[in-house]
Amino acid sequence: MFHSPRSLLAMVVAASACSPLTAHATAAGKLVPHRAVYDVQLKEASERSGIEGMRGRMVYEFRGSACDGFSTDFRFVTQINTGEGTRVTDQRSSTFEDVEAGTFSFSTKTFTDDQLDTDISGAAREQGGKVKVELTGPSNREVEVAASRFPAEHMLEVISRAQRGERFFESRIYDGSEEGDQTYLTTTIVGPRQKPGALDGETKAVGELLKAEYWPVSISYFEENTVGDQLPIYSQSFKLYENGVTRDLTLDYGDFVLTGKLTKLEILGASADTNCQP
Repeated sequence: MFHSPRSLLAMVVAASACSPLTAHATAAGKLVPHRAVYDVQLKEASERSGIEGMRGRMVYEFRGSACDGFSTDFRFVTQINTGEGTRVTDQRSSTFEDVEAGTFSFSTKTFTDDQLDTDISGAAREQGGKVKVELTGPSNREVEVAASRFPAEHMLEVISRAQRGERFFESRIYDGSEEGDQTYLTTTIVGPRQKPGALDGETKAVGELLKAEYWPVSISYFEENTVGDQLPIYSQSFKLYENGVTRDLTLDYGDFVLTGKLTKLEILGASADTNCQP
């Protein structure tokens, strides 16, 4: 499973039973615990981006189940060439999501040239048709945002809808990114299920998924107060397997676009069971 690293240049899921969304997502099947490594390169950049080159590595580790909660650890290190110099950014985040309870906690740190640039942490919970957020870093404060899906909950929804042949849907997402005090409207486009094609370096990395089918998926993110036809602030596309593993990433930040190729995939145990028992 993969979720967006939007804060790259921002220097640069308490009920005891399944909610309607959780029940809907349960049909998706199982998300497999895994560790994925992606090599990232600059695909294109506009002149106003100030970027002449960029390369890096992304490491994503996903564990857990809908019954016990999902945890993720994510690290994204990039070297950026501006033409006048080079800087290194290092984004690190950890999250824990309890889909059944409707809770989500997160901690994100971003370093620029080994100097701490941002440090955001907090916890969110579904309550009264809203999402209540308690931010504990960099300062203690509480905010309330509109009802939203959390990241694993959203991925389960994407897979469930893809299995049913739904090609387009909209969602509101809260993932704790940026300042941790806002939601994002998203539009998701799912292409028809694809059979594996010719072998390449990336498909060799997927191991036992080599012969598995996948869906091409594109997700665009919009500011919460977007009105009318607006351009997304960020979009990502990827090939999605039924167990939540992703590859062939494209990360579009508007002024520049990155590609991420899967170079290593490690399955960390059996698929995470989403069929929770009372």
